[in-house]
Amino acid sequence: MATHQHGADCYAVEMLSISKSFGSFVANRDVTLKIRRGEIHALLGENGAGKSTLMNMLYGLLKPDSGIIRINGGEIRFNSPQDAKAAGIGMVHQHYMLVPTLTPLQNIILGDRGKFVLSKEHLQGVRLRLKDLIEKYGLAVRLDVPIWQLSVGEQQRVEILRALYHESTILILDEPTAMLTPKEVEQLLPRLKALAAEGTSIIIISHHLHDVLSIADNVTVLRSGEHAGTLRAGDTDARSLARMMVGHITEFKRPQSHTATEGRSRGDSRRLVAEGLSAEGDHGQNALKDVNFELGAGEIVAIAGVSGNGQTELEEVLFGLRESTNGKLLLSGIDIAGTAPGQRAKAGMAYIPSDRYRYGLVRDMAVSSNLVVDRFAEQPFARRWRLSLETIQSHARDLIGRFAIKVKSPQQAAGTLSGGNAQRVVLARTLSRDITTLVAAQPARGLDVGAVSFVWEKLSAARDNGVAILLISTELDEVFALADRCYVIYRGRLIGHWHRDEFDREAVGLAMGGVPRIEQPPNKTMAGAAHVH
Repeated sequence: MATHQHGADCYAVEMLSISKSFGSFVANRDVTLKIRRGEIHALLGENGAGKSTLMNMLYGLLKPDSGIIRINGGEIRFNSPQDAKAAGIGMVHQHYMLVPTLTPLQNIILGDRGKFVLSKEHLQGVRLRLKDLIEKYGLAVRLDVPIWQLSVGEQQRVEILRALYHESTILILDEPTAMLTPKEVEQLLPRLKALAAEGTSIIIISHHLHDVLSIADNVTVLRSGEHAGTLRAGDTDARSLARMMVGHITEFKRPQSHTATEGRSRGDSRRLVAEGLSAEGDHGQNALKDVNFELGAGEIVAIAGVSGNGQTELEEVLFGLRESTNGKLLLSGIDIAGTAPGQRAKAGMAYIPSDRYRYGLVRDMAVSSNLVVDRFAEQPFARRWRLSLETIQSHARDLIGRFAIKVKSPQQAAGTLSGGNAQRVVLARTLSRDITTLVAAQPARGLDVGAVSFVWEKLSAARDNGVAILLISTELDEVFALADRCYVIYRGRLIGHWHRDEFDREAVGLAMGGVPRIEQPPNKTMAGAAHVH
């Protein structure tokens, strides 16, 4: 727990009785949040609890329907994020707002005004100031390398550096540890404490309860848009916070009897095989390099790694959304490289995309239609080129019940659902089909603890029914909870492989940061190997 000292009633932020509605939906109801100068304050809650709405009002992206916002004691009304920035508020979004082809220095001065903003003298002054901030807070940013060439952790440091350059004294961080390696998380937390010690007030939106407890002074929990409570971090624990968030504890328990060997005995032990698979990224770089793996029936094999190391290209290549430049991809012994997604689906492959709104859902289409969007031409949903609307509605009601999807009606537009419910729609459509192989990319990204447990249970049940699952995940907790075997992807290559009884959080974390696994000599046991709990 952080132990920063704060003067009495020195509130940097006061959000008093804030309410915000969108039509009949109440996103925030009478929420009060107070944050002192130099305090690290965590904001927790389920998906749809109102966290983002509340912070968007503080950052000037939305206006409250009622309530008062005070900054350093003065009441304010923001009309835009520019107003918030002028008041000393900076925000680092979960998906960084950087121009990939520009350097950090160029990104940071975007928006600077004045006819001398690009002069050599001005740029030199900016560079010197940035170097001072880098040294003071240990942010380690290469100022002249294009953003797309930087690691995710370094891109995050650019965003923080930009906020400090603009003299932000209140910093909002949305899921700051979500896409970092364990080592990068260890490095980030002391930097945030150093900022707080200098008087910066930091608000952290996070689902990582243990990270929150290790750094926050206080924690506020939102539930169904209302203030559920504010606690000192030292007076609570992860289980209590989870209970405040969801009202109950749903724990995922991996079946103890299952092993990958049992799964493989159900059928062909080589359901999906990649041999020397390579592919280019969006900028023409070598995004995948000689990727080799085997996936058997009835097992979950994880590809762990920090976001930005080739995972997106891998999932797209596997389902036919991106062409490979080399190698083979065998599905039940047949090379499917070069085939279309529809052909792969007919052969028994299914796909849960990491970007559920880009590839998983049609936002403006009803939930009922999204649940059969890949089966419109199949019976019983269509007969003689005409849709059977009654059958589609009945199918939707069945899946909505089985997968506990919270909707006003099956006709509700999928784009209006919370992240957790949107993912349940994708899961329901995917797992209700007769499939043999599943590529599941970041299946629980951004979900609350209850939704995460639900997703894990469904994937585990599919594995136990003989489905071969390739899990692509940036979350070690997810990998260790579900996987029978684990690879690590780093800069487009697989650099480590572990069986379940060899899982070691430190070793896998190091590999995610580019330190390859040191294989043990044959016929020798791994002394002191750590096992997943």
